[in-house]
Amino acid sequence: MTRQRKKKGRPVSGWLIFDKPKGMGSTEAVSKIKWLFKAEKAGHAGTLDPLASGMLPIALGEATKTVPYVMDGTKIYRFTVTWGAERTTDDLEGEVTVTSDNRPDEAAIKALLSKYTGVIQQTPPKFSAIKIAGERAYDLARGGEEIEIPSREVEIDRLELIDRPDDSTAIFEVECGKGTYVRSLARDMGRDLGCYGHISDLRRTEVAPFDESDFVTLAELEAAHPPVPAEVEGEDRSYERLAERFSVMDAFLIDTGAALESLPQVAVSDDQAHRIRMGNPVILRGRDAPVEADEACVTSKGKVLAIGFVEQGQFKPKRVFTA
Repeated sequence: MTRQRKKKGRPVSGWLIFDKPKGMGSTEAVSKIKWLFKAEKAGHAGTLDPLASGMLPIALGEATKTVPYVMDGTKIYRFTVTWGAERTTDDLEGEVTVTSDNRPDEAAIKALLSKYTGVIQQTPPKFSAIKIAGERAYDLARGGEEIEIPSREVEIDRLELIDRPDDSTAIFEVECGKGTYVRSLARDMGRDLGCYGHISDLRRTEVAPFDESDFVTLAELEAAHPPVPAEVEGEDRSYERLAERFSVMDAFLIDTGAALESLPQVAVSDDQAHRIRMGNPVILRGRDAPVEADEACVTSKGKVLAIGFVEQGQFKPKRVFTA
């Protein structure tokens, strides 16, 4: 009989809205947060380039089941474009490929913004995580391969010119949907303006439903991190008895259900909750209960219990939460 391997780490769940510093990759950030919280499981909702800073929503434990809902959320970025040069990566990391002495004036920049507002076609950067024939585009690009990345439809709700520190730089703010590449915006605007351009600074300030008020910095986390005895760091990993030591850390977490604000939510009774935990459907009662819904979530005692769909007034669970 196969012995079941014990999970390593604490069964802690929730969202940590990390203010990622420049120079740290998204995967590195998730590993760091997972280690600080001694969590069993962790994941993030939307990659942020190492050269970028700002909001990286990190899900711990059961919150990983809600990652797709945050990835679909509207995002806000503030970014600086440096005019006069296009680069292989469309940011400071790449090599210069073409230059220009032209510099756009404010009127020319503002006149262009409407072209990049609404539903537009956008070609992702060659150095991106897009898959081409099963391979990541950045791996192919680093290998020197010439690749053609097809354009795709993205939605930009708002694009504003915020400041022009000098003739060679412009600061913008964009509110956009899933899959939008800000580096592509800089590249394409530079080409349209006849001056070329690349991202020289990028910061993500919002990923719906989270905003800047939810930010937690690495310094705050490290200051709150409790010392963990060596024997707990070993194979036993008995973190349950250290719950009080992690109380300050855990206070930074946002409830798992916050990621599901866009879904219809219905509170259920204890008896209904028991049936749902067993994977069974229940009849929803109450004036505001939906009769039909492609997606909905139910709560029990103020906590999210399950995600599912509603058919003829009956909730049918697809994903059940254990914490």
